[in-house]
Amino acid sequence: MPRFGRAFDARFGPHWPSYVLQSLLASVSVFVVLVTLHRHNLAVAASLAATAFTVFAMPGSITASMRNVIGGHLVGLTFGAFFSFFPQETPLAKDAVYALAVGAAMFTMTLTNTEHPPAAGTALGVVIAGCTIRIVLGVIVGITLLALIHRLLKPILRDLVAVKPRDRLNLDDRFERD
Repeated sequence: MPRFGRAFDARFGPHWPSYVLQSLLASVSVFVVLVTLHRHNLAVAASLAATAFTVFAMPGSITASMRNVIGGHLVGLTFGAFFSFFPQETPLAKDAVYALAVGAAMFTMTLTNTEHPPAAGTALGVVIAGCTIRIVLGVIVGITLLALIHRLLKPILRDLVAVKPRDRLNLDDRFERD
């Protein structure tokens, strides 16, 4: 039974309003992104949904900062658009171009201190779908909305994700049978 003792966050009880409010804010933000994108690129929407998780579940994280959210997604958008113009005539060529878009975005995000892991998904989504005005607007509206809500509500947002890494289990403990 001790294995399941940590299945639920012990901080939920006294802080349940934060959990509910921040989850609702994430839902509303994702709804606006989906309406803006009109489901034209669900891969980009998925990366923005991951950003919503970061912004609302981990508001104190550096990856949730305005610089990282906006900068990371703009880098992802730029490299996704750039690589979408490369020839992709075979499945192997497509895979190579997709991987290069993600790798170039990652390199640039780390170089410019705009690391935002979900933005790698933006690079992938844009290179797969091709760069359209609707996708560009969807990303810009989504990241602006998320960054502004984060900036305005940061004083009342609570980190819902444990800041310290969980205790590491001994490998043998993980495979022990009852």
